[in-house]
Amino acid sequence: MEYGPPVDLSFNGLFTVTGNFSLLFSFKELCCINDFVDPRPGLRPLRTDSHNKYRTRALRLNYNNIKDLSDLEFTLNHFLVEPSMLGWLDLSFNKMTGIDDVLCQLNELRILYLHGNNIRYLNEVNKLSKLTHLHNLTLHGNAIDKHKGYRNHVVSVLPHLKRLDFSAVTKQERVLAKDWSTSHSRFYFIS
Repeated sequence: MEYGPPVDLSFNGLFTVTGNFSLLFSFKELCCINDFVDPRPGLRPLRTDSHNKYRTRALRLNYNNIKDLSDLEFTLNHFLVEPSMLGWLDLSFNKMTGIDDVLCQLNELRILYLHGNNIRYLNEVNKLSKLTHLHNLTLHGNAIDKHKGYRNHVVSVLPHLKRLDFSAVTKQERVLAKDWSTSHSRFYFIS
């Protein structure tokens, strides 16, 4: 299947990703998300199937007010032809305080943007170790990036990362992170 460009639902005032699609917006009270959410147009036209589901591997939900991802699976099934093939998810600049376990079910996820949220606890990153294809992650702009050893911890927990916070992860950095994790594991690897 040929995939199209990202579905962009950013800047919509979303408060939650919910299964019933009611009251998703603070200022709109319509029953169905399809009645009032149109993806932002991009340079390339979006591709849909006969059920108006999008043929894409990328979804942008950035710049909203999302705190809860409990029904993300339902939402992906609603919008995407092949939700299990989602490879890029942008949840940056929302109000998330942790890394929801539902993200770990996205086995094909390669790029995950979580920067600009309210994630406080460094051990939340440990959950992402299940995502073996994840190679690009952003977490800067969260409280966790102030922790001493932040980058070492993330690289040691996710050794397959190629980029963290839009910066390349070097071989030397991997070696240092591995050494660092050995001496700091009792502080940071509690789940």
